[in-house]
Amino acid sequence: MAGLIRYSELLASGWSRGQVRCRAEAGALTRLSRGVYVPTTAPGPDERLAAVFDRLPDGCALGYHSGASLHGFGDARSEDLHVIVPAGLVVPRLRGVVTHESIVPVRNPMWIGGVPCAPAVRCAIDLARTLRRMDALPVLDLCLRVGACSLEGLRSELVAHRALRGVRQARRLVDLADPRPECRQESQLRLLLVDAGLPVPEPQCWVHDRDGLGIYRLDLAYRECRVGIEYDGLSHLDPDRLRHDRARMNWLAAEGWRMRHFTAHDLYRRPTYIAATIRTLLTR
Repeated sequence: MAGLIRYSELLASGWSRGQVRCRAEAGALTRLSRGVYVPTTAPGPDERLAAVFDRLPDGCALGYHSGASLHGFGDARSEDLHVIVPAGLVVPRLRGVVTHESIVPVRNPMWIGGVPCAPAVRCAIDLARTLRRMDALPVLDLCLRVGACSLEGLRSELVAHRALRGVRQARRLVDLADPRPECRQESQLRLLLVDAGLPVPEPQCWVHDRDGLGIYRLDLAYRECRVGIEYDGLSHLDPDRLRHDRARMNWLAAEGWRMRHFTAHDLYRRPTYIAATIRTLLTR
């Protein structure tokens, strides 16, 4: 990238080491990585990526959290830059860069922002193998929702990872992956119920009136039992939203639906309470 300047190039152009240091301290130069500068005070993300890959050997590629973000499903956020490194390749230690040595080569890397990036299915399966289950399923759901991956593509990618750590978890989560959830908490609620031994609930379930018109959509539901499950985030505290929710609850109750609402406190602090509550409703 044209905006990047190597330290050796600055010295070769007649600058002294002291001048380089003074310009950097004054903000005229920004040090992106060891020996690499850019003449701006606020380098863009592409320049930072180019500076990092300028110091990495060929064969490396963005992946995991960083690759998922570039592909549009960065639900598992990380402040670090995650790079896939071929097994046995020696790379320098760089601040803010996490390297993942892998025996599985990155096939057909995509060039995004001037740097190689692992395909979306590779990033998704790597995260499904290595993240906690509660964090991994939202990633898979989101990658399907934004269209970055297909279920067939995820299953095909699993074959290349069959000997790696965590592939059994990834395989089970791919079987559960669904593009319909609209937030990570909906995905986590679904996984919580399945892990508790309950049937898989239907995400984003439409409830119709007697004329067949879709009236309300539930976060999760067991349609045959008329049990609905909602995740209430901060947006539900808005007065207008509260009035809408009240009318919604009354209509659903009149139609025979038994609704249960859960919050972040329930999801992350009282998961057994959620499972016990839904199990009781389903067994009545």
